[in-house]
Amino acid sequence: MQMARKEFENRIRRTQGLLDEKGIDIALVYYDEFNIGNGWYLTGWCPQFESGAVLVPRVGSPIILGGPESEPFAKLDSAITETRNLPVFMVPNEEYPNATIIDFPKLFAELNSTLGKVKRVGLVGGGRMPADCYRQIVEGFSGVEIVDITEDFVKLRYIKSSWEIRQIREAFKLADFCYNAMKKKIRSGISEIEVAASGEYAARSRGASGFGFSAIVGSGKRSNAVVPTASSKKMKSGELVMIGISPKVCGYAGVMGDTLPVTGEYTRKQKECMKYLKEAFNLTKEQLISGKTGREIDTPVRRYFERQGLSKYLVCPFVHTIGLHEAESPFFGPHSDDVLTTGMTVCIDVSFFGHPEFNGTRIETGYEITEKGLKPLSPYIEKEILRWI
Repeated sequence: MQMARKEFENRIRRTQGLLDEKGIDIALVYYDEFNIGNGWYLTGWCPQFESGAVLVPRVGSPIILGGPESEPFAKLDSAITETRNLPVFMVPNEEYPNATIIDFPKLFAELNSTLGKVKRVGLVGGGRMPADCYRQIVEGFSGVEIVDITEDFVKLRYIKSSWEIRQIREAFKLADFCYNAMKKKIRSGISEIEVAASGEYAARSRGASGFGFSAIVGSGKRSNAVVPTASSKKMKSGELVMIGISPKVCGYAGVMGDTLPVTGEYTRKQKECMKYLKEAFNLTKEQLISGKTGREIDTPVRRYFERQGLSKYLVCPFVHTIGLHEAESPFFGPHSDDVLTTGMTVCIDVSFFGHPEFNGTRIETGYEITEKGLKPLSPYIEKEILRWI
């Protein structure tokens, strides 16, 4: 935990450096259970039921803004333990008679007293924030210039530290266990939920702190849903089933994705389908060179799908980064000028959906971008999904 503490302290310093660079007095970093990354980056924690924000002054100690239901949780588990409770982050209409609750004008008065005159507030995650929360901030911080610094803040997360990469690698190790458990469970007559449960148990029983997304299990035409959560549908012989799972370690995600035959053996046509995916995967892998832009990475693979007559079934680009979210910025799509850089962790996620015969398909695993080239985050899954059939 000492390494983690140093990690989070360094993040606060980097955030304060950003504020100093832009002449901003405090940052308000919004987060909730669905928009977890920016707040977790500073705290290693996220509330349940309530939302919140991390307040980071240019000089001084950060504070968690939230609600009284999560306050004891924060004091136990968060890297930031000083808290303030505000109604806008609380469960609507719930009462907490023993809690100290303030509003934004009172918070603003406190900050002016302790920090000096607050003139500029940097807002992170305003586009994800409920309208009433934004309104209360604007009205409560009367006379203050509010500046959106979301893009600059998110860029702090692009390059992963050695500590972050260790957590991601551990999460990918859990995904290996999930893959084997889910693959073993697949057979005719078994429900998609049972397959998902086997993967979730494999992760949780080995220490997963959570999941980057709900387990994907889609058999037959349900695989066309792109990210289908497991249903009670029972798998049938002759179908393909698309699986994916994203276990987390210390908040950091691993992932695996594959498309498997329910019978355990691909038909001739299904082998042809998987050949397209594997060839596209290998072509994508060849493009992952530090210094390349998203559009440079994407173009050759997209042209390959055009030659195979599959481009009209493409929904998602082929490369994204992975960290606190299973898929997070930057995304290296067909119009992206973001540059692949040493220190990033990325996933190759090759898929197509809505095919009249094959339905939806996906294969996915991840890599660390190093000075010496690509380093698999899961050598095992890379070997499995690229195994020729």
